[in-house]
Amino acid sequence: MAVYFDHRVDAPQPSGFPCQVAWHTTHPLLGVASFSASAGGAVDLYLQQGEHAESCHVERPCRPTALRWHPLKALLALGWEGGELGLLCHPSGEHSVLPATHTASITLLEWSSSGSRLVTGDQAGVLAVWRLDARGRLQGNQVVKHSYNHLLSCCIFRPPPPGEDVALLARAAVGGDERALDKFNWRKDGKGTALKMGPQEGLLCYVSTADGKVHSVDERGKTSVLLSLEAPVQKLFYLGRREALAVVTEGLTLSQYALGPEGGAQELMKVKLSSQSGQNTDIVWTENGLLVTATGEQIIRLWDLERDDNHVLSLDESLGFERGELINCVSYCSGKELLAAGTNLGRVAMWRMVPQPGSSRNEAKVQWKLQTPTEVEGNVIQLQWGSTLNLLAANTLSTVLILSEHVMSAHYGQQVAAVQLSPTQLSVSRFSATEPLALRCDAHIKGVCVTQDSVTVWSGKQVTVYQLTGSDLSNAGSFQCESRVLAVHGESVYTVEPNRVQVRTQQGTVKQLLPFTEAEGNPVLLSVCHDFLAVGTDTAHIKVFDLTRREAKAHCGAKNLCEQISLLGALRSVRCNASGSHVSVLITLVNGRPDHKVHFYDVDMDTVTHFDFFTGRPHSGLSQPDDADRHPAQATELTGRCPVSHFWDESETRLFACETVPVGAESAASCWLDTADVTVATFFCTQEHGLLLQDSFPKPAGLQGLLALQAPHYYFTCKLLFRRSGAFLPEPGERDPDPAEAPSPALALPPPQAPAPAPQTPHMVTRRALRDFVGLENCEKATRDAMLNFSFFLTVGDMDEAFKSIKLIKSVAVWENMARMCVKNRRLDVARVCLGNMGSGRAARALREAGAEPELEAQVAVLAVQLGMLEDAEKLYKACQRYDLLNKFYQACGQWQLAVQMAETHDRIHLRATYYSYAKHLEAMGDKNLALTYYEKSDTHRFEVPRMLQDDTTSLAVYVNKMKDKNIYKWWAQYLESQTDMDSALRYYELAQDFLSLVRVHCYLGNIQKASEIANATGNRAASYHLARQYEGHDEIKQAVHFYTRAQAYNNAIRLCKENGLDDQLMNLALLSNPEDMMEAACYYEEKGTHMDRAVVLYHKAGHVSKALELAFATQQFSALQLIAEDLNEASDPALLARCSDFFIKHSQYEKAVELLVAAKKYHDALQLCLDHSLTITEQLAESMTLSKDSAELPDDERRDLLQRVADCCMRQGNYHLATKKYTQAGNKLKAMRALLKSGDTEKIVFFAGLSRQKEIYIMAGNYLQSLDWRKDPEIMKNIIGFYTKGRALDLLAGFYQVCAQEEIDDFRNYEKALGALTEAYKCLSKAKGHDSEQQDARLRELQHKITLIRSFIQARRLYEEEPGEAVRLCEALLEEPDVDPAVRVGDLYALLVEHHIQQGSFQEAYRRVEQLQKALPSLTLSSYISQPSLDALQRATGLALGRGGPERRDSGGEEDEVEEDEALDPHQDR
Repeated sequence: MAVYFDHRVDAPQPSGFPCQVAWHTTHPLLGVASFSASAGGAVDLYLQQGEHAESCHVERPCRPTALRWHPLKALLALGWEGGELGLLCHPSGEHSVLPATHTASITLLEWSSSGSRLVTGDQAGVLAVWRLDARGRLQGNQVVKHSYNHLLSCCIFRPPPPGEDVALLARAAVGGDERALDKFNWRKDGKGTALKMGPQEGLLCYVSTADGKVHSVDERGKTSVLLSLEAPVQKLFYLGRREALAVVTEGLTLSQYALGPEGGAQELMKVKLSSQSGQNTDIVWTENGLLVTATGEQIIRLWDLERDDNHVLSLDESLGFERGELINCVSYCSGKELLAAGTNLGRVAMWRMVPQPGSSRNEAKVQWKLQTPTEVEGNVIQLQWGSTLNLLAANTLSTVLILSEHVMSAHYGQQVAAVQLSPTQLSVSRFSATEPLALRCDAHIKGVCVTQDSVTVWSGKQVTVYQLTGSDLSNAGSFQCESRVLAVHGESVYTVEPNRVQVRTQQGTVKQLLPFTEAEGNPVLLSVCHDFLAVGTDTAHIKVFDLTRREAKAHCGAKNLCEQISLLGALRSVRCNASGSHVSVLITLVNGRPDHKVHFYDVDMDTVTHFDFFTGRPHSGLSQPDDADRHPAQATELTGRCPVSHFWDESETRLFACETVPVGAESAASCWLDTADVTVATFFCTQEHGLLLQDSFPKPAGLQGLLALQAPHYYFTCKLLFRRSGAFLPEPGERDPDPAEAPSPALALPPPQAPAPAPQTPHMVTRRALRDFVGLENCEKATRDAMLNFSFFLTVGDMDEAFKSIKLIKSVAVWENMARMCVKNRRLDVARVCLGNMGSGRAARALREAGAEPELEAQVAVLAVQLGMLEDAEKLYKACQRYDLLNKFYQACGQWQLAVQMAETHDRIHLRATYYSYAKHLEAMGDKNLALTYYEKSDTHRFEVPRMLQDDTTSLAVYVNKMKDKNIYKWWAQYLESQTDMDSALRYYELAQDFLSLVRVHCYLGNIQKASEIANATGNRAASYHLARQYEGHDEIKQAVHFYTRAQAYNNAIRLCKENGLDDQLMNLALLSNPEDMMEAACYYEEKGTHMDRAVVLYHKAGHVSKALELAFATQQFSALQLIAEDLNEASDPALLARCSDFFIKHSQYEKAVELLVAAKKYHDALQLCLDHSLTITEQLAESMTLSKDSAELPDDERRDLLQRVADCCMRQGNYHLATKKYTQAGNKLKAMRALLKSGDTEKIVFFAGLSRQKEIYIMAGNYLQSLDWRKDPEIMKNIIGFYTKGRALDLLAGFYQVCAQEEIDDFRNYEKALGALTEAYKCLSKAKGHDSEQQDARLRELQHKITLIRSFIQARRLYEEEPGEAVRLCEALLEEPDVDPAVRVGDLYALLVEHHIQQGSFQEAYRRVEQLQKALPSLTLSSYISQPSLDALQRATGLALGRGGPERRDSGGEEDEVEEDEALDPHQDR
């Protein structure tokens, strides 16, 4: 809980009325501009508490119009009505006037982010940009000047693009952060990326003018129009996350524009903000994307621009605001997440942002909680937060107030408590009296300390002691002292100063000094408990003093906690117990965050231990190992938390209490801890047993915080509801029900019309009994000590000592209270003893029956219910997750809404039962409308609602017609039928589609024809059956059979057919019925001796195949035999199958006979039958004759032989694929390959060869592929080479290479590739291991000779370009070789010679060579060897006619075929 100290600024006299205020962003400096007609204008600077900085005063005869602080330095820019600009520096008071640039009133002052630029603008539209150096001194005249001819209203700088923060990186690098070091050393080892640093500040700004335009001014001073709006601009905001510009016009139209990298703007959205017209508007923009507006109404409006959401905040009269109070201005503090608003009645309203459960501040689920208002004088027209101290300045036209937050002081001691109500007022409560006392001081109260006889307050500079006698407070002494902390014991006042504690009298006289060495540090913390004083120093030393004697004496030496606690930064709080044996300490870590632990210093043992609230467990040496097991639920509640305050009992040395909040909330200001989830934990702390958890519970709603602990009570401070006209009220619902502590009726809030009451002081401290003392708050000391001992030993687990401590107690109330302790400690054994002493047989029986539950918590919950501890029972059921029992508990407590909610969320298996029970409860309470709803949810409304409304037939009829439910229609129709209203009953039976009842009623009414129509139309079986019975009773057999058939009651229809000789209908009905009816009908036909075919069919359909076959053979029913044989399979009798097969063979139905033989496992007979009658073996038949390897029907040899015969048969029939499959299954892969070769399926041949991996199969596959057109398919050629290679048939591979070489020569004249192929052939043949070595040597010699000839020809063609004569000589030499062809074609040799002679002009010699060629090859076509242009040239030169035969077919392939052949031969060339 906090108050705001209001410091009025100490304005110099004479001074005008304040018109503007401006806070520095970091320094506690406030600039105030004032003006009066007589004194003119002035600007003054004030400090934190309103002190005037006398040197910082500037006066001018005109009005000051603009103030703006430098973002970093204590430098204030001033703008005046006459156009003058100045810079005022603090603390020197130096005032420098900027060169005259403006002639009109200054309307605009704006600094860049680091203060190197200052933008100024005036009412005439003149804009100037000034440059300042690092010291804040002006550098010459303005650097940019523009004139827009319209009033300048707003200016904002665009932030620079994000880059690395060099300062943060430098700190991290010094701290050893490798990533940061790599950023600075990015060239190391050639790794990493360069450090990206954006500009230090953004110099691009946007300026708005009164004509509705927004101009952009870049770093070079160039300006351009960015936007043109319909109305003047009132505010500009920059949305960093979206990189967008938000604009609010004077007509309150909000627009957002996306800013492009080239400087353009694109509209994102446009919306009209709702507000009261004709009022001044105050608009605030927050960093988290909220736009807040105050327009002189009773509300303020918030728009979330990040999430496109909006909501409204209003004042609450119950918190002290008045009806019709208007909000003038707003200001937001991001550090405190506070929104402040000033009203016309002199109040400052504050809303705090509180995240909703399960969300964070960055999410939309936040709540704004209105706080207690702060009252000031006058009409608040301007509010502004500022400085790092989060100070608030309020301008009330007459003066300026600086509001600084202060945590309300409170203290308890010796049954006296004091709580601060306002900066200068205290509420002092004596629990022995009924009314609290009010204490008003002259100075602001910064601390208070109370004893049984005195109240001591101090303001930080002065200490005042008030004597408390009866109901009066009198000033006992006052003295000046600037001690930061203070403590009181008896008539001694303890203050601190460097390196010592002063013991003073109430008048301030120092009567003793308690020195501390320089190593021990300066005392900063004081705490008195009973007769001991604990002192904490700034060097983390603690020391305890004994105050029982006239002078304070050291109880122990100074303990240095830095040696015991790692990462200790500073002490937060120090307290000792009533005997001075233990000291509890809260600390702050070196990183500035509060520690999650409470540390305990044992003075006698000189040891330091702790309890960690983050893990929920103590130091390993503090408690018994099973402590957490005895308190599992409480231990869970204490995890993930942080302590914020701690207290020792003032008389019981073992009892310790601590307030905790969830981790993350501890960093919030203590004044806002009322919004956090605060838990109070109580411990027993002893030297023998360490720290033992005694109890934990959430802080009661409506209470501010724990103030003290003194058995049998906790003492809590109350939240302050509001302060109005000197009257203070706590929040409702927080008061203790004890009438002695209830506020007097005079403190009730008066009606608005009533005059304000006289100032009253409420009870601001309330007492709550400890768990073990509920009902025993006023017990005597002996009982209190016995209860504490019992609780302690029960917590320890020492039952003997626990019972020994209470053996003399006879009070039932005490035994009941001890039973309540057993609920907290889960000690059911002790609880049974307590229940026995209480004489509560019902509770004992319930506890015994609860033993069947497997969870201990569920059993303890039953005990809690019997003792009336309903909240504990609820927590226990939740802890063990027994939501079914919790549901029953809620129902038993009458908390039906919670029961329904529990069933809907966790206990859905009992959801309908819960709905039903709630509906029964509502019916009993007379709420039939709501009961009807829950009967419907429980799905029991079809019978429960008619039952509930049966006495109100009118309402029931309305409900029936409203629900349109078939079941309800049927119930209503039955009711009407019972009332003999047959017409209405028929109508509702028809709505219910209850055709049986319709037919039944029509038959009852004698309208059997109508009943027949209904039965035929609907086909309802029950209706048809009922109608058939009616017709049978009237001897209408055909109609009866018909409706029995529609009802599928075939046995009844068959019975009637047999009895009445309806044989034709009997067959159809029997086929529709079950096998038993079929057998019965078949026997009927057989006995009758007629329609034997029907008997055979029925026996067959009924599953008696053998009987059907016997009867078919006996009566020669061949058609029936065929039908029966179709259903025979392997499971049938082999003899029966053989008999049927013989029958089909006799009648030449061989296919069916084969199938039956296979089913009878006579595979050889079936195969022979196929061969004898040339039956095609299908794949299905072949598979049926294929047995698995592990089959026991045939030996493996016979199985293989059978597969061979099947495959042979398939080969004869040309089914090569199936033959291949069967040969493979028989293990004969060679035959399988031969069959596959006959199929011609190249793809499967290649696959099978690769799969079989046998030499012979590889060779067979290669031979087959060589027979294909391998010249056009390189893949085939590749497979040929691969198969011959894998099959080690190198001689065949050599032959294939020879063929390839000849193809290259004949088709493409490509001797180079031919040479490569022959070379490969030679290599393969030389590696081959043939049987005839002479023949192999001959082939090798032949190959070598061919290679030599081809190589010579290739050499000749290559030499021709350089040495034509040598090439001609080589060709002529080759022509002399006797066997040059086919190694080198003669035509190619002559062609080379002819081409040579033509080029040389020797046409006669060329013609001679042509004649020799024609003589050597008479059937030659010359154009096949010699190019046509050469032939034409020769013909022209000689004048002789030459043959011009067309090109041969093998040369017509063109380049594309040649390329394909080249690619085909690439594999051997690479070899």
